[in-house]
Amino acid sequence: MSVVAVRRRGKYLLLDLSEGWLLLIHLGMSGSLLFSASMPPAGAHDHFDLVTTQGILRLHDPRRFGAVVLSQGETSEMAVKLLGRLGVEPLGDGFGLAVFLAGLKRRDSPIKQVLLAGEVVVGVGNIYASEALFRAGIRPTTRASRISARRAERLWSAIRDVLARAVERGGSTLRDFSSAQGQAGHFQLEAMVYARAGEPCRQCGNPIRVLRQGQRSTFYCRVCQT
Repeated sequence: MSVVAVRRRGKYLLLDLSEGWLLLIHLGMSGSLLFSASMPPAGAHDHFDLVTTQGILRLHDPRRFGAVVLSQGETSEMAVKLLGRLGVEPLGDGFGLAVFLAGLKRRDSPIKQVLLAGEVVVGVGNIYASEALFRAGIRPTTRASRISARRAERLWSAIRDVLARAVERGGSTLRDFSSAQGQAGHFQLEAMVYARAGEPCRQCGNPIRVLRQGQRSTFYCRVCQT
């Protein structure tokens, strides 16, 4: 069996294998992949090795939130269960304003949790959801279905801008994240609200607040976001 292609869908890394097989890899909260022609013996937190003629691909996952699933193609029951409900890619052509607005109108949950769920749009993690909502001037507790078309357009644009900037800055490193080249990300250094609870808002000077939504910390400005 050989690896035919490597691609991504949301937070899943997809390896297309010969004979129609598909390998789905999710890194969880703190997992990482290492590929080397000379891999040391597996340690306590090394949970998966893909042995190839070019080297070994290893999943290192200290918190054990990651997953590796072998599926008979993308239309199999397991693949559909994992990928079928994922929203559109935010930096792709499919992320149109009309699609985004329609997705929001069908959901009555707080907008921050709708973004994190990944069913309307994928890739907007905790940091980027807080930052995009700040840029759009929308309070994270606002019901998604109640966001007007004008405000939804601001949020749609903010999501694209924040994620594009994050890619440019190499992502966000809060603990142990690093790129494929082993470099730390720097987007967190220019965050407007994330992890800045009690600090003055960079726009109005009022203290940034924090609340818990779905067991995740949400940072916002009560003056700039309404």
